[in-house]
Amino acid sequence: MTWTMRLGSLCLAGSMLCGVAMGAEKPAASWVGSWGASPSSSRVVDAGDVTYRDVVHLSVGGNAIRIKLTNELSPAPVAIGAVHVALSAGSGQTQPGTDHALTFNGRAQVTIPAGAMVVSDPIPMPVASMADLAVSVYLPKQEQARTTCHDLGSSTNYIATGDATAAASVEGAKTVTSWCVVKGVDVQANEKNAGAIVTYGDSITDGAGSALDANHRWPNFFAERLQAEKKTSHLAVLNEGISGNRLLYDGAGPSALARLDRDVIAQSGVRYLVILEAINDIGRIPKEGDPESSLTAADVLFAYTQIIERAHQHGIKVIGATLTPYEGAKYFSQGGEAVRQAVNQWIRTPGNFDGFIDFDKATQDPKNPGMYLPADDHGDHLHPSDAGYKAMSDSIDLKLFE
Repeated sequence: MTWTMRLGSLCLAGSMLCGVAMGAEKPAASWVGSWGASPSSSRVVDAGDVTYRDVVHLSVGGNAIRIKLTNELSPAPVAIGAVHVALSAGSGQTQPGTDHALTFNGRAQVTIPAGAMVVSDPIPMPVASMADLAVSVYLPKQEQARTTCHDLGSSTNYIATGDATAAASVEGAKTVTSWCVVKGVDVQANEKNAGAIVTYGDSITDGAGSALDANHRWPNFFAERLQAEKKTSHLAVLNEGISGNRLLYDGAGPSALARLDRDVIAQSGVRYLVILEAINDIGRIPKEGDPESSLTAADVLFAYTQIIERAHQHGIKVIGATLTPYEGAKYFSQGGEAVRQAVNQWIRTPGNFDGFIDFDKATQDPKNPGMYLPADDHGDHLHPSDAGYKAMSDSIDLKLFE
């Protein structure tokens, strides 16, 4: 006797009833990541009984959504008492009539094991491209509860006392600029060929120094460009940058090699990977006694080729991005600059990546190519200004993704 599973129900293969049910069945939903943030730290919550309200900015829209919650960097389970999602009205408020309670296998509460993540049941909630969502997560009282967070959110988020998940506003709540517990939003895409582009890197991808709540990171500008063009409007952008992150060593979050499966390959609908990472590895070269002080271009290229090989195994195209100028930054060195130049030459060489983006050329000062153009420099000679982030996005040839 043969049994067939379809959408959670069992039917006897070959029976008339089963045949009718299966014939009427709709195709499985095409889920694609529309927003994401890489877990980078864990924090002790004072015995819980608080609500995190994270405000997140989508890239593509869809007919339904599901939310990903994370406990991946915590050494102990964390209990979640309730989760709600609504369209954001700004200042921690939600738009009337848009609030939805989330469930997990039909249950309102869920305990996330240490080191794990969970995905909510789908919610039939249409959302537009570039919409802002307020995702509210209640942590009931629990001793030494920890939350897994993404530290540099550059977004105003809220921590309220008690269960405020369904509240239209959270007046008096503490504000933070990190995203906690929430790590991703998937949408059931409106277009059949929808897919996601993961932007992978360090603080320059994370948007360090960009204006608070403005969504002026280069991946945000990039998502806007994609949405404005018919040939690319089906593509989402997931920002999986972590400030301080490195290719080969843990520190500010796991290394790029260590977190590749979690932050790239496991993303819903991922088709492309854009990698901009190694400047923090290079910045260790002047530090005598540091394990990375002997870093060579070959070490960086080893990491790149490992990432390319692993991504290709999952059908993901990998686009290399040249490393931006850093002369004048606190950890600049001539040895590091030589490595940067060698790495950039390799990235530009056809056949190494599936394509490349020349962020170095887009942001450099023509009079001094080792430095940012003054208008594109945030001031520390390492991170771009908002104008610099836009210049990075504007330099991307969208034909790479058609």
